[in-house]
Amino acid sequence: MQNFSITSVFLSLLVFTSVSIFAASGEGQVDTQSKINDFIDHHLQDSYDYTFFSDGETNKHYGFSLPIILIDNGLKVFSSSRFDHGTAVVEESGKYYKVYNSKIYETNAAGDINLGETGYPTNDRPLDFSITKNVATMFFVGILLILAFGGLARQYKKRSVPIGFGRVLEPLVLYVRDEIAIPNIGEAKYKKYMSYLLTVFFFIWLINVLGMTPLGVNVTGNIAVTACLALFTYFITQFSANKDYWKHIFWMPGVPIVMKIILIPIEILGTLTKPFALMIRLFANITAGHVIVMGLVSLIFIGKNAAFDTPLSVFLTLFLFVIEILVTFLQAYIFTMLSALFIGLAVEEHTHKEVEAETNEII
Repeated sequence: MQNFSITSVFLSLLVFTSVSIFAASGEGQVDTQSKINDFIDHHLQDSYDYTFFSDGETNKHYGFSLPIILIDNGLKVFSSSRFDHGTAVVEESGKYYKVYNSKIYETNAAGDINLGETGYPTNDRPLDFSITKNVATMFFVGILLILAFGGLARQYKKRSVPIGFGRVLEPLVLYVRDEIAIPNIGEAKYKKYMSYLLTVFFFIWLINVLGMTPLGVNVTGNIAVTACLALFTYFITQFSANKDYWKHIFWMPGVPIVMKIILIPIEILGTLTKPFALMIRLFANITAGHVIVMGLVSLIFIGKNAAFDTPLSVFLTLFLFVIEILVTFLQAYIFTMLSALFIGLAVEEHTHKEVEAETNEII
């Protein structure tokens, strides 16, 4: 009962903090689609600064800036505050830069952005290694994981049972080991891949949880991030694969020669569709969930701009927050489980000699 109360308070704070951010960003009545789109975009899109909320009346933004790192005829480093949230043109070493649609383009002193026939900017872009909001969040999560699991590892060296926060982490580590790694990879080989599986599970889960807060974090809703995670699984799978795995791809045992030739391109394509499915599944589920929750929050302000005038919207938002909290864990579990499954298929030992002999006799 106590846990239920804590959860209810936590969910209420999340929703009404989101509500307050939306209210602070507007002026009086909110009745335009553009303001709703801006609110959702603020949560979904990456940016060069952390903006917690904005005051629409004074046009002030509350948050902090991040470093801009560009390579364009030399290294250029400066604070994102100089862009003034995309409204200002920055002059650096004789060149002008402007933020347009969350990307930095070269421009002139007037800040002109030339759009081509397709509607996309044709301005040149420098090599951008800036620390964006998503990158800063990944660094933050990485540091948290190092501190948490570094402390857990030190506790295991001193005692057999962890103490403090280690008691919270231990069941989760055992869950990944006993329910994901061992069943899919096998007890003989799972230890080699535990570090990766634990990292990807807790990394995705913690980032997804942060994405449920009103901080505007949507890291796994960025397809570049999910693509990198999927590539990690792909390369680990391919470099760990044994000869049986490659034999199944390039010369399927127990299959007529004509069918083997037909199956080769299909099997090769299959190795590529697996990481693609990992990438799209994580990206689409997280993005869709965030859009729905933020859209329901914005419904509160269509009309009278008061949360309690639309109790149905508040109830639906709270309900979806509960579902999304479950989804944050579920997506981390699915990604880790499928990664373990793909690795397990690549390292599994097969016995085909008897099958091949019987097939040859039949042929």
